[in-house]
Amino acid sequence: MRDFYSILGVKRDAGADEIKSAWRTKAKSVHPDQNRDDPHAHNRFAEIGRAYEVLKDPAKRSRYDQQRMKVEALEREQTIMQQRNAAREAAEKAKQAKANAERVLEELARAEAEKAKADAAQAAKMKAAQQQAADAKAKAQPQANAGVKDEASEAAAAGAAANGTDRASAPGSAGGATGRSTAGTAAGPTASVGGTASGPEEAASRIFGDSPEAAAAAENLRREQEAAELAEGMPLKPAASPLLAPIELLSSLVRRLRGAPPALPEKAPDIYAEVVVTIADLLEQKSVSLMLNDGREVRVPLEGVTEGHVVRLKNQGLKFQGLQRGDVAVTIKVLRAERFIVDQFDIRTVLPITLENAVLGCETQVEGPDGTMVPVTVPAWSNSDQMIRIEDLGLPNGDGTRGALVVELRVMLWEKPDEKVTDLMRLMREGLYI
Repeated sequence: MRDFYSILGVKRDAGADEIKSAWRTKAKSVHPDQNRDDPHAHNRFAEIGRAYEVLKDPAKRSRYDQQRMKVEALEREQTIMQQRNAAREAAEKAKQAKANAERVLEELARAEAEKAKADAAQAAKMKAAQQQAADAKAKAQPQANAGVKDEASEAAAAGAAANGTDRASAPGSAGGATGRSTAGTAAGPTASVGGTASGPEEAASRIFGDSPEAAAAAENLRREQEAAELAEGMPLKPAASPLLAPIELLSSLVRRLRGAPPALPEKAPDIYAEVVVTIADLLEQKSVSLMLNDGREVRVPLEGVTEGHVVRLKNQGLKFQGLQRGDVAVTIKVLRAERFIVDQFDIRTVLPITLENAVLGCETQVEGPDGTMVPVTVPAWSNSDQMIRIEDLGLPNGDGTRGALVVELRVMLWEKPDEKVTDLMRLMREGLYI
């Protein structure tokens, strides 16, 4: 829908005079005769005319405002559903990433168990070779003849050679320790699963697929690890075990690429509406009914409110699963009466007086907003637009007091010319004449 208020450049609570003034200003500035070189001037002028035709008529304006509120409510509902769908998709992606991470961790744990089993078998084999060499040496010492010694020496040499070979490949030997240390250093963050290297790039690819963001995150993790190890020649934190290093990597990837699913909003958006009330409604301080776009009827209290105030109805707005119920924010609009205008908590009216009463002063009466006649004292030598305030006859403001009835004096001439008054005015303007 086109926003007629924006087209005329006025607020939604603008009065009829303000709308008319804005329309005249806009019409003059965009009139086709003033913009002959602009091919779109005619369209803009027609659009301003349509906006004024709707907003100047109270009935058309009320229907237009209701239609706009319905459209805005639909847009808010669509936005909420889009947010909920996005949150649901993010939660599904996070769930899938978690399942992939758990699967990879199971593979790592299984590979670590197989490696531990192989290390245990190698240690048992080394221990058996050492025991065999010790037994051979014990048997060779009691023998005295050289032949036996030679045989024992040969057997010991053979056992030592076998023992050296086993120790070179055993985890407890120097060579084995060096090999494992080197392998461990190389494996660190690039631990293998089933003999296949799984560095940051490989882990990210296995969990999240070959996506550009996964590759970028893995590259950032690798650079951070290298920077941490080079800082002052040592890591910034203790080195993790071969099993925990992939876990930390996967946790970092999950946090970087998917993050926690976005929290749902705690409260549903509010419903914004307007209600048109009369001055009598505000004086009586009773609640009025309002029909919402979803067909529900709510009651709007009017205690201590006036034109433009917003009444918030708690927990009576939109309701969605998993969200707290929103509020209904109702803007108060006062129906303009024939003789009265609401100005905050004051009520303004006009009192016509004759020229002689304006000059000499008088005692008269004016009709109040409740229909009763209120006495008014017009001081002598009063001008048009002069204000007379009568306290405590305005709208209740909620703290036990009321505004004022503001009477605007307006000097009016008689319906038919009076010759005596005409002669007097001519005498005052032109002096005595014959």
